[in-house]
Amino acid sequence: MSYALSGALQGAIYQQLQSDGALSAMIGDAVYDALPSGDIPATYVMLGVETVLDRSDKTGAGAEHRLTVSVVSDVAGFGQAKEVAGRISDLLHDADLTLTRGRLVYLNFNRATARRVGTGNTRRIDLRFRARVEDNL
Repeated sequence: MSYALSGALQGAIYQQLQSDGALSAMIGDAVYDALPSGDIPATYVMLGVETVLDRSDKTGAGAEHRLTVSVVSDVAGFGQAKEVAGRISDLLHDADLTLTRGRLVYLNFNRATARRVGTGNTRRIDLRFRARVEDNL
């Protein structure tokens, strides 16, 4: 098993989200790995939790990444958050991403959970994806 491709996979996902004009029109450049200091946009995307399982075989090292991309919004209602989440799903499901190391075999949407956070207007949608990668080193 190799966890070595995690950074390459995250970088490719980040680039895919940042480079999309339609998503940028919705949230600007508000795609984060860690929240910045200062003011935070009303709606943003956070690269989140990841679980990695060994999927190596006799042909080489590989892994299955179960990862979460979250949409967080304090805009009233779920409408805007769901629009952003839908775009992210379209961008990542079956995406043909180029990694700086290794090869992406597949990236598929697995499930989503939409919920209110606390007692205020904050909404959060956690999109879960499964990615299979193979190392080429």
